[in-house]
Amino acid sequence: MSGHANAVIHRAPAPASPANAAVSALSAEHAALVANAYAGFARTIAYLSEDDQARVERAFAFAQQAHAGQYRNSGEPYITHPIAVAQLCAQWHLDSPALAAALLHDAMEDCGVSKQDIAAQFGQDVADLVDGLTKLDKLEFHSREENQAQSFRKMLLAMAKDVRVILIKLADRTHNMRTLSVAPRSKWRRISRETMDIYVPIANRLGLNATVRELRELSFKHLYPWRYQTLVKAVERVKARRRGMAERVRSELEKAFAQRQIKVRLLEREQELYKVYEQMTRKGLSFAKVSDIFGVQALFENVSDCYTGLGVLHQTYRPLPGHFKDFIANPKPNGYQSLHTALLGPSEVEVEVELRTEMMHVVAETGIAAHWLYQSNGMDRMLADSLNGRWLESMLEIENVSDDASEFLSDVKVDLHPESVYVFTPKNQILTLPIGATVVDFAYAIHSNVGDHIAAAMVNGQPASLRTVLKNGDTIEIITADDATPHPGWLEFVKTGRARSKIRSQLKHANQQETSALGLRLLTQALRVAGYNDLPADSPLADAIWQNLAILHQGKSREQILQDLGHGRLIANELVKQIGQVLQGLGLRPDALVLSKERLMAPAPAAVLAIGGADSAPVRYAACCGPLPGDAITGILVSGRGLEVHRQNCPVAERRRAKEPASFVPVEWAEEPVGEFDATLILHLRNTKGALAEATVVMAQSEVDIRRIDMVEEGRLEAIEIRMGITVRDLAHMELLLKNLRRARNVLRAQRFMAE
Repeated sequence: MSGHANAVIHRAPAPASPANAAVSALSAEHAALVANAYAGFARTIAYLSEDDQARVERAFAFAQQAHAGQYRNSGEPYITHPIAVAQLCAQWHLDSPALAAALLHDAMEDCGVSKQDIAAQFGQDVADLVDGLTKLDKLEFHSREENQAQSFRKMLLAMAKDVRVILIKLADRTHNMRTLSVAPRSKWRRISRETMDIYVPIANRLGLNATVRELRELSFKHLYPWRYQTLVKAVERVKARRRGMAERVRSELEKAFAQRQIKVRLLEREQELYKVYEQMTRKGLSFAKVSDIFGVQALFENVSDCYTGLGVLHQTYRPLPGHFKDFIANPKPNGYQSLHTALLGPSEVEVEVELRTEMMHVVAETGIAAHWLYQSNGMDRMLADSLNGRWLESMLEIENVSDDASEFLSDVKVDLHPESVYVFTPKNQILTLPIGATVVDFAYAIHSNVGDHIAAAMVNGQPASLRTVLKNGDTIEIITADDATPHPGWLEFVKTGRARSKIRSQLKHANQQETSALGLRLLTQALRVAGYNDLPADSPLADAIWQNLAILHQGKSREQILQDLGHGRLIANELVKQIGQVLQGLGLRPDALVLSKERLMAPAPAAVLAIGGADSAPVRYAACCGPLPGDAITGILVSGRGLEVHRQNCPVAERRRAKEPASFVPVEWAEEPVGEFDATLILHLRNTKGALAEATVVMAQSEVDIRRIDMVEEGRLEAIEIRMGITVRDLAHMELLLKNLRRARNVLRAQRFMAE
């Protein structure tokens, strides 16, 4: 919003008199300016009932009073901005609550008007709309980025519940961009970049193509003023030269359609400067190559005429191969429908043609706003089903599983890109996904439970990797398993915000469960060593213990305390001392039988934790030594990271043991370790051609996967040192690999890495 901080603000109830009474307090010049602006707006809202028009007029009077004494950078009274925003909304035929909210959209933020004030005057629906448009208090946040993320989150969620919020916001942004030239030049880049990154994609998603074009042009104009002006002049010169060619194309096409008695309305499609610039920079084309394209929109009465008209076009001019797209049968996610083709016209000029019905043209230009323009034509259902209902719902789902505002905004941005692929379920239901979407994105688009339990997939009847990128027309079958769960690696390749947010949520939940389980195991073992039986679950004794511990630990719950144990923020032995004091206060002492059992059965002063198996405790394997099943190991509880496993002879572990002996936990490998384990290999190779290739062949034959290769600068040395990140099954697998490598002709030395 754009109110001035130094404006004099008056808060008063709205006058009961008509709008002209609110204008009368201004100077004669400003009063005339505001009166003319409101008169133009009043003519635009003639589609409303008299009662609704009166409600909008009262909102104007209230806004005028609230913004009294405030002026824009241009020197105009501030109220001219809300009028302009409401005017843009009226062009979409939004209802009276939306128009009232458009007039009041800055009142809460800039004038100190409360939500209760607006609700009392204009109803709860208007108050909710204005609240959704109001930014958050900047004083609540530590940085501009955090405030921006939280404000966008609030606006997008309000939009998901009521799309009128974003339509008003887009109108607000459009008028601010139209008047950006009078703002300080230091703000141009930031505001234009924000418009391109957030508002243009949202408008595109909602099918508001006219708004998209205008916001893009205005952003381009203020981001790159010199380039913009240069292109303006170049395009004007091209238009002047091509006027005759354009008239010839129109005449020949009108004649061709008339001969077949097809009614059509032909519109010349204006070249969008930003698109010209984008093609020049992205494709490395000259202006002459990009501008040598003539665009036509052909509007018909019905769908069958669109397809018939396509045949007429292809008979009139030769079609260019690979340029036909059918967005009528397969609409874009924002509801856009058209047939696209490209023809070789007169003088070898490329003619791009879009064919659609008049109604499709309205939707193409106004998107979801067509609901208000054509409420009586069944547009509401079409828009809800095929335009944006699914996307708006997905935003609410992302919000439900996202704790962080920046993370939420990042996930939503992923879904703001309209380029799509069209794929099918085994029952031939079509789904629209962003370009680059994978099998996992498809699974989450079906249902979150399908995504959470995906185990395998078939693409076009053939087994496919979960990271397979989908193409137009693919048919995908998802195979699920009850024990399958999301993998952290999926976050590296999924494309949709829905999939990303769901995976994060499941991983976070699973990690919390695993960490709590580890904390409970550590606590149970420490209790047994101290001579106590397991804490009884759901009993008065257990309740008494956890209530006392909550007092000692800042009110933390049982689950939070266990997570602190699992994360290493608490040491089990210290917690057991506190529990012992509670138990002794209740008259309970260590059990001699438990103590003697523990001493007889445990090979060390504390019970040993098994790791590496299917049901083992969640741990991190230290990168400094890369422990493998078969190595002698030890465990360290590292604050914030949980249980970290090291090789027993690891120097890093030894230094930590000297500093924090209480953090050490005895661990051993499970009887049957599962999975593969990371290790780092150091190779010294002859500095000769083929040496590295020889080593990698040996590794492939040894069934070892390479994750990364780090090579020091070769120089003129006779030998080079290479570090490889690899995965192996266990110590025996590693020793076999080292044995095979040492036999290679060009391998001078091969050994495991351990930090010093």
